[in-house]
Amino acid sequence: MRTRPPGESGLGSGHGDSTTFGNTELGPSLDGELETAPLTLDVCHVGVVLRAVLLVQVAVGIGVSFVSSGLQSAVLNLASSMAVSLPAVLLWLFLACAGKKLLARWSVGLQWTAACALGALCAWLAGLPLRGVEDLGFAWVHGLPLPLAGAAGAAAVFHWLRSRQRMQVPAAATARLVELQSRIRPHFLFNTLNTAIALVRVDPARAEAVLEDLAELFRVALEGEQAGATLAQEVELARRYLDIEQIRFGQRLRIEWDLDPACSPAKLPPLLLQPLVENAVKHGIEPGANGGTLRVRTRAHRGMAHVEVINTLPDSPSAPGHGIALRNVRERLSLMHDVAAHFEAGTKDGEYRVRIAVPLS
Repeated sequence: MRTRPPGESGLGSGHGDSTTFGNTELGPSLDGELETAPLTLDVCHVGVVLRAVLLVQVAVGIGVSFVSSGLQSAVLNLASSMAVSLPAVLLWLFLACAGKKLLARWSVGLQWTAACALGALCAWLAGLPLRGVEDLGFAWVHGLPLPLAGAAGAAAVFHWLRSRQRMQVPAAATARLVELQSRIRPHFLFNTLNTAIALVRVDPARAEAVLEDLAELFRVALEGEQAGATLAQEVELARRYLDIEQIRFGQRLRIEWDLDPACSPAKLPPLLLQPLVENAVKHGIEPGANGGTLRVRTRAHRGMAHVEVINTLPDSPSAPGHGIALRNVRERLSLMHDVAAHFEAGTKDGEYRVRIAVPLS
């Protein structure tokens, strides 16, 4: 029997919606998973750090504008406040990033307490260098005001981080709905089972391989939402899908793999790559009388993993989708990697190209 490591796949995507299907109901297990999944605050991305720093500095600037008596006073107060607030917020973000796995195991109340206490400590530490220059108006670094301001700032940033993380729950639910509906489409199951039946007598080993691939696709589609998948797992699941379609289309489906092993550990949202190749087959290969070519490329370049799914276009264009799947892909990449991720899709030189770039680490 053929065995492969389990893969993780993404959401319906590509040229639009990849399939036509009936409603698929989610059982209580999926709803429960999405509702009770712990919130692991993502404070380690550059985009999150920049937004948090900007949020704190804007708050500092507004506060300075209320307590300053003139332009000179405002400039001095702003400079001194930024000299404390900037290192304080960076230290807070660094410590929160380092301890995010520990925080995820704590109750919400304990998380809030730790965040505020850490903010007060970081503000107090950042104010230490200014304690010897009271004659320049830095007396405010003594006493409780500075730690209290640090705790308040930490509470504001922590609230924003929690709100941002909650956005992943509806995005994950939408992606799961799209994927489950597209995966359990009747004609795909019908075609695959017919293929296996036809192979049972002439090539039993190949029929078994087809059923194994189908079982793996269903397993990944129906299992709970995971925190992330590696590109290697996504490629493996896409291979399984294309193995099935290769038997059905024969020489009409020409597949080219150009994979860089250095990209394998890159993180992607689960249920991502396989629907992209599925859409390429549906919209680029199936409508053409002579089929077409599907290419999957990965490249590591300057700390980024670049993924391309490219398919030739048929002479007669297929019916366009609604673009819901592409929006889901873009949203989930943004939620996982923030500004560090890049996504684009479109037609160029008679081919449809989907390009994704994510950090390697």
